[in-house]
Amino acid sequence: AVQVVESGGDSVQAGGSLRLSCATTGYTSSLNTFGWFRQAPGKEREGVATIYTHGYSSTYYADSVKGRFTISQDNAKNTVYLQMNSLKPEDTAMYYCAAHTFTWAEFTPDVLVRAADFTYWGQGTQVTVSS
Repeated sequence: AVQVVESGGDSVQAGGSLRLSCATTGYTSSLNTFGWFRQAPGKEREGVATIYTHGYSSTYYADSVKGRFTISQDNAKNTVYLQMNSLKPEDTAMYYCAAHTFTWAEFTPDVLVRAADFTYWGQGTQVTVSS
């Protein structure tokens, strides 16, 4: 089994920064794709950023966060990070980390809208940005 645990959520003012962490434990050697998704009250879940690391390394970002958020991975720690800068009130949401095994051919930009394809999910960490 694989466990996914997010941390790092907090309340910050607009313009501030946060770094979310996603630690995975268990049988993780086959996992090669990690994604950050978010859901605000009354809104649909939105893909924020995703990273593929298996020989190749590639990332995709939602247009709303490009240039502000960066996804990265520390293989030694089995941890994926989401560095969030220049935060805006509209970034307020519960942030979820998800993991899956995709083929390289499957890792296309629409992975961000294919949340249902991700197998393992964490419980989420709350990010609140005040104006």
